[in-house]
Amino acid sequence: MKSAVETLSPTRAKLTVEVPFEELKPSLDAAYKKIAQQINIPGFRRGKVPPQVIDRQVGRGVVLDEAVNEVLPKAYVEALQSNDLTPLAQPEIEVTRFEDNDGLEFTAEVDIKPEITIPDTDGLEASVEDVEVTDEDVEEQVTALRERFATLIDVERPAADGDFVVIDLKATKDGEVVEGAEVTGFSYKVGRGGMVDGLDEALEGVSAGESKTFTSELASGDLVGQDVEIEVTVNQVQEQELPELDDEFAQLASEFDTFDELRADVRERLVRGKRLEQAAAARDAVLEALLDKVEIPLPETLVTDELNARRDSVEQQLAFAGMTLDKYLEDEGQTEDEFEADLERRVRDAVAAQFLLDEIADKAEIGVDQNELTQHMVRRAQQSGQDPQEFVNHMLEHNHVPELVQEIRRGKALAELVENAVVKDASGNVVELKNLRPDGTIGEPEAESEAGSEAGSEAAEAPAEETAPEAEATPAE
Repeated sequence: MKSAVETLSPTRAKLTVEVPFEELKPSLDAAYKKIAQQINIPGFRRGKVPPQVIDRQVGRGVVLDEAVNEVLPKAYVEALQSNDLTPLAQPEIEVTRFEDNDGLEFTAEVDIKPEITIPDTDGLEASVEDVEVTDEDVEEQVTALRERFATLIDVERPAADGDFVVIDLKATKDGEVVEGAEVTGFSYKVGRGGMVDGLDEALEGVSAGESKTFTSELASGDLVGQDVEIEVTVNQVQEQELPELDDEFAQLASEFDTFDELRADVRERLVRGKRLEQAAAARDAVLEALLDKVEIPLPETLVTDELNARRDSVEQQLAFAGMTLDKYLEDEGQTEDEFEADLERRVRDAVAAQFLLDEIADKAEIGVDQNELTQHMVRRAQQSGQDPQEFVNHMLEHNHVPELVQEIRRGKALAELVENAVVKDASGNVVELKNLRPDGTIGEPEAESEAGSEAGSEAAEAPAEETAPEAEATPAE
């Protein structure tokens, strides 16, 4: 077999492959055997029909087509390997010549992985924000913990901001109740928002047993975006009674004996979380600094497919949150053109990052062991809210394991880059990343080197996915 490659662009190639007729012989034999099993010819047992009879009864052309269909994928893969090409999508194959006893010729156009020259990573620098936990941050966490142990007391007064109410809601359009837009006995905190625009304003000043009607837009359903009349009936008004912030509360809500110990633990936990956020920011900053040093050509078909996938993901998350894209853009103060431009920038950066980190991982011969793969799949399952075993089974069944392995290799490659880079905070201090543990604490350099590496690897995994806008699109997140 002979093959030649024509470079159409840095990310697209055209292969021309010639297969001599004698190399088609195994595929022709296989085609005859397959057809012999499928036909019934009087006087011959199934599977024992001679080729000459098959040619007369079925036609030589059918056999040749079967042989070509069998040999094409193999010849295509062999041509890729011999020309050292990595395909990124399904090829466009065209048979340009095929005659009996004269061989086969076909072309295959395909998007390919571009050639990348890894820039110099020595002296790579990046900056991040300081780790700062304010008293307000601590109070916010303490208040949230305090509210978990609060009690609700019925009150005989109009509802006010911060009260809990039990309500019935009914939406109507032109006097008809909107299907799916009616709820009863729903508990809601006045001022929480995120349900129906105008609900909080309507509830304030309404007592138990009273109703109020207001106009709003539905965020989902057949009438999404249309004005409807919403009647809210208050069945119960409850006031939240919070426990005192004392040692007794600390013993009730935690393992600590005093409230001062509880508050100090809250601050320490916030610091750990901020360190992990800083590590993630360092990862992004180092990767961005490296990407600025290299031009990576991107296959437009791959970018387009990823853009469409990201749009669908954003729309699904917004729908799940009961929000339209128009409403999200309005809340973010962003136009649709700005959103699309930002999304495309993120996608291009993500695809470029994948190519670059793949190249670095290949050059460094970074491997993945079974334990790393198992831990990665468990984390992915937890992030998606799935049962780990079901997630693993799905990945194995649909042959997604190679993709997961590549995600881990990219994460390990980026972790090494981050550890070797000089990362400073806004105050000019060098940020400790190498010995950062997965829980946000700082370990000893010798004893905790593996833990630090693990933390860096976890923070660095799947950088392309991390740049997705959907992480910001869901209000719940």
